[in-house]
Amino acid sequence: MNRQAMDLEAYADRARRGPCFVCAFLAGHPDYAHETVFEDDHHVAFLDRWPTVPGKVLVAPKTHIEHVVRDMDEAAYARLMLVVREVALAVEAVCESERTYLYSLGSQQGNAHLHWHIAGLPSGVPYQQQQFHALMTEHGVLSVPQKEAAAMAARLRDAVASRGILRRQDTTRGT
Repeated sequence: MNRQAMDLEAYADRARRGPCFVCAFLAGHPDYAHETVFEDDHHVAFLDRWPTVPGKVLVAPKTHIEHVVRDMDEAAYARLMLVVREVALAVEAVCESERTYLYSLGSQQGNAHLHWHIAGLPSGVPYQQQQFHALMTEHGVLSVPQKEAAAMAARLRDAVASRGILRRQDTTRGT
């Protein structure tokens, strides 16, 4: 898969000045479309638009929550983390990851909607290119054709469903 440079200035401007990317996606805004991997009444998981590793997925609560510690009670946090775990296991199965990175990013200044990143490190990546290096868009993002993204999302949906832990509802949202 080819890497391409990412326009970090345009990305930061969009994150800071544009609508909440998760809320816009859920509302069906065409500029914020993503391929859905899992969806239930309270959560959504979808392919990252700018992946640094194959099959990189974001998981978010549908409710606009900005603080994982302050804004979620224990039960809601536990449900969200179950979704993160199940989707991460699907990523591992489909992408045959050597290691799976789970992290939550965002800022009050941009991308404030709480979301978790699931990034499966492909086998064989040299140690110097693992960890933060593998996750940083400054090193380029994968250029994934729409057809390949749709096929990856379908494989991930199937892997989530085959585990049977999460109740699968509407997984047809996407581009």
